[in-house]
Amino acid sequence: MTLILAIESSCDETACAIVRDGKEILSNIVSSQINVHTRYGGVVPEVASRIHVENISTVITEALETAKVTMDDIDAVAFTQGPGLIGSLHVGVQAAKTIAWAYNKPLVPINHMTGHIYANRFVSELEFPMLALVISGGHTQLIWMKDDWTFEEIGTTGDDAIGEAYDKVARVLGLGYPGGPKIDKIAKEGGPHYTLPTPKTANPYDFSFSGLKTAVLQMIQREEKKGNEVSVADTAWCFQETALQSMVKKTVAAVKEYQPKMLVLAGGVAANSRLRVLMEEEMAKVPQTKLVIPPLYCCTDNAAMIGAAGYVAFTHGLFGDFDAAADPGMLMPGEKY
Repeated sequence: MTLILAIESSCDETACAIVRDGKEILSNIVSSQINVHTRYGGVVPEVASRIHVENISTVITEALETAKVTMDDIDAVAFTQGPGLIGSLHVGVQAAKTIAWAYNKPLVPINHMTGHIYANRFVSELEFPMLALVISGGHTQLIWMKDDWTFEEIGTTGDDAIGEAYDKVARVLGLGYPGGPKIDKIAKEGGPHYTLPTPKTANPYDFSFSGLKTAVLQMIQREEKKGNEVSVADTAWCFQETALQSMVKKTVAAVKEYQPKMLVLAGGVAANSRLRVLMEEEMAKVPQTKLVIPPLYCCTDNAAMIGAAGYVAFTHGLFGDFDAAADPGMLMPGEKY
């Protein structure tokens, strides 16, 4: 039995979890700042880091108490080293190093996106070779994993990540922040009233959303120039359907070529209800590959996923030292600039 204390503070969630053997959550404490940043239409980095400082000790204490364990029971301290906001990351890194030093525990630095991938261990044992669709505010990637803890990027975005595009389109539509859940919700009231161009890329497994975001703005401007009232719900439906259909088709094409045993979704956008439906429909046509979708609580940022990835890194002997520093541009092994 291995107990990992995990800390996550890459953006605007201060989180700590205790995870047993990489797949059993004993506690998963998250202190969200979303109500603060909603006022500004997005995350304010300096505000986020200050709130992390206020909350970090509390979430660590609560995680240990909820799990009914002490630091003597902990085998290692895992923490998000990057990517993320430098100030936010720094708070979690310093907290992890302090605890590890005080209690003589090994440090396990974790890439935030590997945490999202390994969050699927809370649903199913992972089977390799495996393909991961990593989708969040900062990432849209297809990651090929031939074996456990091996990563090869076969597709990425050359401009906006899918979550970033959602936020920008939501702002144009006056829906506020965060854009993903707001568009997902209002799109249910819309329909195929408008048409948007499907994003094109040179690499069949790459993604592009910047042009689609611009096309939404131009469509709205054309409609207003004609004197037509723009339907927010129909616009949201059209944007979401165009973006997700493109992403799902590319992913399924990669599944058919690479023939993994398993396809997993990872990241905040994996919580999107329409994406889940589309993926289940399309993957039903590829029965030789098992589709795994993480639980909603593990799509958004949390520390349990860092504990899941931290356990795997721990078993591979991938330890850090007290020189470890926050790395806001940290890449996964196999990821390209």
